[in-house]
Amino acid sequence: MRGAPRDAMVADLSTDQNRGRHFGLMRAMDNLGAVFGITASILLLNIVGLRLIFALAAIPSVIGAMLVLARIKEAKTADRRIHKGLSLRHIDRNLALYFGANAVFALGAFTYSFLLIYARTVGFKVGFVPVLYLIFTASAALLSLPFGRLSDRIGRKAVLLISFGFWAAVCLGVIAIRGMFLVPAVFVLYGVHKAALEPVQRTLVAELCVPEYRASVIGGFQMVVGLCAFPASLAAGWLWDKVGRWAPFCLAIGLTLLAGGLLLFVQEKPRPGASAEGPVR
Repeated sequence: MRGAPRDAMVADLSTDQNRGRHFGLMRAMDNLGAVFGITASILLLNIVGLRLIFALAAIPSVIGAMLVLARIKEAKTADRRIHKGLSLRHIDRNLALYFGANAVFALGAFTYSFLLIYARTVGFKVGFVPVLYLIFTASAALLSLPFGRLSDRIGRKAVLLISFGFWAAVCLGVIAIRGMFLVPAVFVLYGVHKAALEPVQRTLVAELCVPEYRASVIGGFQMVVGLCAFPASLAAGWLWDKVGRWAPFCLAIGLTLLAGGLLLFVQEKPRPGASAEGPVR
């Protein structure tokens, strides 16, 4: 529920020259919070128990809600009105193509749980699995802002294609690697993929849509990607069980190549002075 409104606010408070940077900073903070949360959970689990950990996890949410209410101010305009639904006429062919490319990619970008299962199959003990999750989250936290800044310099599509390439590299790693030694590198690559994908994916959809309906378009985009996530993971699980663990990753590579081909035809809106350095708000 928070994703579309938050992304729309970040997009509205940004310019074409620093929007990628701002989305990158937001995702870096999200992932950094996850790093601290995972680390605290690992350290406290055997000390305070699971129930108290969940109770403690509510505290940052309450603090965040209070900060939003007290400190976040929306700019109000004279023509502000309630919007009761997004019409297809607000989505042009270019934006629809972008939706389609990301939907195809999402069908092959199944949940990271399969990577954790893969780690178990090659010999990692259950107790070490959260550490692998921590590795990819820390990688994403470190690199989200740099990739957001890079998209401000070289364009959104280029960084998205880079992110697709890292996902393909993750899949190839799972297919090729048999021992435990290189498995952490796969999780680093997955973190790099997430760092390049998430900030720039949201930045571009915010720039391709009609500004007056930005929140609705971002919400619709997240709905499309989310609806593709279920069949993606369902198909991956079926292929894993019926064909082999390599099968879902082969399918993912094929869908990633198709999504990348579609993305090439998406036209970015020109960003005057995109290479210029501006202050981070």
